[in-house]
Amino acid sequence: MNIARAKAALKKAALAAPGAWEDHPWGENVYKVGKKIFLFLGVDNGDGSLRCTVKLPDSAEAALSLFSFCAPTGYGLGKSGWVSSIFAKGEDVPLPLLQEWMEESYRAVAPKKMTRPAPKKPPRRRAPA
Repeated sequence: MNIARAKAALKKAALAAPGAWEDHPWGENVYKVGKKIFLFLGVDNGDGSLRCTVKLPDSAEAALSLFSFCAPTGYGLGKSGWVSSIFAKGEDVPLPLLQEWMEESYRAVAPKKMTRPAPKKPPRRRAPA
């Protein structure tokens, strides 16, 4: 998928997460739940690139060893499981993989009550006729 469509799809998916909202600290496009960031989409510097950063407590090691587009996030965040994926203009973006990682990142930082599946309601009983 091309970068522009991938960025739009990631933004849409991020904002669809319960309690998610967009913010712009440091000029970055970030997506938060509460006060915690779960997705960095970087600064639009006009070169057509994409930098996607997520927290991967379960799959960081695999991502870093399997994918050449991944690197530990700078500023010491890589030590805490943050992984950056970098795509230059014209490169194909593996959107399903990035969406999966974004969901893992959301689950890692969101309050646990927001990540639990909703309880199933018992079927309604009909009143006797």
